[in-house]
Amino acid sequence: MAVSFPSSVRNQLLAILPEADYRQIAPDLEYVELPRGLLLAKADEAIEHVYYLTSGIGSLVASTPEGNKAEAGIFGNEGYVPTSAAMGVELSVYDVIMQIDGDAYRMAFGAFRKWMDENRSFGRVMIRCIEAFSIQLTYTAVSNAVHGVDERLARWLLMCHDRVEGNHIPLTHEFISLMLAVRRPSVTTSLHVLEGNGFIRSVRGHITIRNREALEEFARDAYGKPEQEYRRLMTGLF
Repeated sequence: MAVSFPSSVRNQLLAILPEADYRQIAPDLEYVELPRGLLLAKADEAIEHVYYLTSGIGSLVASTPEGNKAEAGIFGNEGYVPTSAAMGVELSVYDVIMQIDGDAYRMAFGAFRKWMDENRSFGRVMIRCIEAFSIQLTYTAVSNAVHGVDERLARWLLMCHDRVEGNHIPLTHEFISLMLAVRRPSVTTSLHVLEGNGFIRSVRGHITIRNREALEEFARDAYGKPEQEYRRLMTGLF
């Protein structure tokens, strides 16, 4: 499938690139569809491709040696994965998995490394994205330490809402449990709290955002700083 030019590209990073730089890297981009559950990278295995989502939501899932799992970060069309490829790291630290189906442009690891070395604008954008993503990961750790499950759920729903079109989010209790690193009964209880306040409507496997402004107010300082920093880092680069 032919790759369109930046004004038409729905991945925010690719759209930031000056057209001349985008034209240079575009032949190495391949359009792919990404069904839910697809592994984009597997922990401790070689990174084969770098993905630039244009729709859908994915997760970085960390696993302990004893097999405990938790989501470390969330991504959509605002970035790329695995970000460690920008440092020349050949093995993935995380499982990178699609949680909501979508599509993307992907680039072979070797081509990605080539353009990191040879295209200054491309490299600049990719490095900025690493900083933005690291801020998200840091605030996830902070939120897990200082906020209750209800506020953390509100934060993750807002983050998912940022990455989908419209107000409908196909999220299963299993995914939410992974996002929050809590048991499913806690997820059910927190969903009831948010629904009871009129922030969302929850039916099996689907959540609808009903009052975004009130949900943000409920989340308090659990949400907003990483999003603000992303905008700052990605504005006015060229």
